[in-house]
Amino acid sequence: MLLLGGFAIAAALSKHFIAKQLAVAILSRVGRKPHHVLLANMLVATFASMWISNVAAPVLCFSLVQPILRTLPTTHAFCKSLVIGIALASNLGGMTSPIASPQNIFAVERMGMGGTPPSWLEWFAIALPVSFLGNLLCWGLLLLVYKPGKDIKEVRPLKPTEDPLTGTQIYVIVISLATVTLWCCNSFLQEYTGEMGVLAIFPLVAFFGFGVLNKDDFNGFLWNVVMLAMGGLALGEAVQSSGLLLEISNSISHLVAGQSLWAVLAIFCGLVLVGTTFISHTVGAMVILPIVQAVGQQMPGGDHSKLLVMGAALMCSGAMGLPVSGFPNMNAVALEDPTGANYVYTKDFLLVGVPGSIMAYGIIISVGYLLMLAVGF
Repeated sequence: MLLLGGFAIAAALSKHFIAKQLAVAILSRVGRKPHHVLLANMLVATFASMWISNVAAPVLCFSLVQPILRTLPTTHAFCKSLVIGIALASNLGGMTSPIASPQNIFAVERMGMGGTPPSWLEWFAIALPVSFLGNLLCWGLLLLVYKPGKDIKEVRPLKPTEDPLTGTQIYVIVISLATVTLWCCNSFLQEYTGEMGVLAIFPLVAFFGFGVLNKDDFNGFLWNVVMLAMGGLALGEAVQSSGLLLEISNSISHLVAGQSLWAVLAIFCGLVLVGTTFISHTVGAMVILPIVQAVGQQMPGGDHSKLLVMGAALMCSGAMGLPVSGFPNMNAVALEDPTGANYVYTKDFLLVGVPGSIMAYGIIISVGYLLMLAVGF
């Protein structure tokens, strides 16, 4: 239900152009310097991913930068840095909230088994600094590799929209903010409202019950992602009930016996980084998170399953070294100019995406680790 609630908010924000108006309002005020424009687009992609998922965010952001891309050749350094920067930022944006990516929702489900799931505030306290630092490092890497300001000194800013908000747009904003507020306060309200999935019914009723969204929007939900996530939960339950999960976790626990919590996190995040670079982030999370959770429950110093699961989930989004590493990368490598020429290729991801993934790994096992300890995981 949390997934469907997130889809409903994303659909409403996109259908009624709220996300686009907000993005244009921000980008129209960042100035003309190429490095400022690049950073602004990356941060907008990350922020959009937080609310409309890192599947829809790159599509939105690529449409916003089309006026810039059309004025430059596809081989221009600024074009390459802009396209790949949005892709990397959207991947990092997949960390930022429980509804930003399917693997986060799966992680929240795992972390809530046998206890209380992490609140939105706890998730924000960890993921937002990690994602922001990742953006800054990737931005610096893009400036170092492509030098986008070398051949172009100014970028024509986007024209801000002057249309006032409609009643429907205000209604969507109020319902979305109210839903997110309830999710953030769920740890205090759980006695009365139940799990976060129950609260997800609120935007579904508010949007579909009052005509903001219709059956076509409902059919347009990413049902393949829903089936994949639910299949992952079923797989996790099957592995657990059969005893296979216990056997695997016992074997891994013996292998990491004597290792510190930080070392175990570093090992698992390294495995996740390598695996999800080549396979879907969501599939990778479904395979590894149940094992990570089981190992965390058997740690000598106490149950640290939440810390290990969240660290592994963040690393899924931070794996962005190849065009197949997540939807934002696939969208970037498929982006073409009117003549059919691509803006970025596999070599661009090897040049920037692989170092970016390694930097994300470093942030998660350092800053992320300290923040997770501070939160109490």
